Amino acid sequence: MTNRRTVLRGLAAAGGLLAAPAVLADGHGKPRVVVIGGGSGGATAARYLAKDSGGALDVTLVEPSRTYFTCYFSNLYLGGFQDMKDLGHTYGTLAGAHGVNVVHDWAVDVDRDAKTVALAGGAVLPYDKLILSPGIDFVDGAVPGWDVSKQNKMPHAYKAGSQTELLKAQLEAMPEGGTFAMVAPPNPYRCPPGPYERVSMVAHMLKARNPTAKILIVDPKEKFSKQGLFEEGWQAHYAGMIDRIGPDFGGDAVSVDPEAMTVDIDGSVEQVDVCNVIPAMKAGRIADMAGVTDGRWAPVNAADMSSKVDADVYVLGDAAQQGDMPKSGFSANSQAKVCANAVRGALTGSRVFPARFSNTCWSLISTEDGVKVGATYEATPEKIAKVDGFISQTGEDSALRKATYEESLGWYAGIVSDMFGV
Repeated sequence: MTNRRTVLRGLAAAGGLLAAPAVLADGHGKPRVVVIGGGSGGATAARYLAKDSGGALDVTLVEPSRTYFTCYFSNLYLGGFQDMKDLGHTYGTLAGAHGVNVVHDWAVDVDRDAKTVALAGGAVLPYDKLILSPGIDFVDGAVPGWDVSKQNKMPHAYKAGSQTELLKAQLEAMPEGGTFAMVAPPNPYRCPPGPYERVSMVAHMLKARNPTAKILIVDPKEKFSKQGLFEEGWQAHYAGMIDRIGPDFGGDAVSVDPEAMTVDIDGSVEQVDVCNVIPAMKAGRIADMAGVTDGRWAPVNAADMSSKVDADVYVLGDAAQQGDMPKSGFSANSQAKVCANAVRGALTGSRVFPARFSNTCWSLISTEDGVKVGATYEATPEKIAKVDGFISQTGEDSALRKATYEESLGWYAGIVSDMFGV
């Protein structure tokens, strides 16, 4: 059975051929697909599997949160451009109109030999194919002095929802002329432009509420996504407010003291009023528990997002080590469609098309000052490989930047509909 699946997957990736449906080992009825994680990758995969199979697949989505808050656009909430309620989405339509069995529980174990998923509530879900889209967790000890027990003192706000609301409340309560510090993450991490859009949105809010406040970015990276665009925008809109310390000046040697509210930068201690610690990241814990990671990320085959460890397990989005695509919501959504097509083909014999991927990341710098970066990708035997790309240019006029921002609003509405079927 394993050899047959491998051959079918290879043929499908190479030529988009019709595959014979898989033979289910235990003789049960509909093929069963379990999806863990209800974000941009998991919700999209579950919806497309249920919708496109016409009821031929038994699709279960496991997601502990009843309301999913998108990490993308959460920075705009900090800047005052979005309400938190507009970032929260529920699963009712996905379950009711599309026939996905939505289970609100934590997946706590995967037995790949028995092909089962154990839930915190005691249920055990059998599967023929398992799709993991668990997002990120944080690397223990990545920022000395900080761990998740300190996240109320120094929020990460890199999983949207209560952490985002907490960070905004702290910023609003910051004393006049106070200092907001961000400890930026090392590569690779979720949403490469995200920390710097956050700085922009925090600066926008502080400019109106607390114009003498300062922003300090402590960054372990020599360069970052859209750097020229952000720096141009910061100079134009927030001159004198933002200071970035890179690795040349100690940005890669940082520790924090959440109780004292200090940041130690290579021996120089800075007193701060609000500190946003964004640690190094890794695949969500269930991927590690399933035994499909290399200790940090989950290596996958580019043609169908299947794990390089187990052909019946697939990994999407931020958790996957796939090649050139950034870890973004757009990427996860794009990968989910490729994966759903491949899984449906393997289980029902439907046509599998060659994998194609795309991504765009928009960022807002100030009011209607939007910029973007993106690319298209293809599957190669080694990885998801970039084909071509584009990026906003410095010096663009305000009309183009406004159009770029409005384009991002349309994308947000579209991806939410694509994920949840609303």
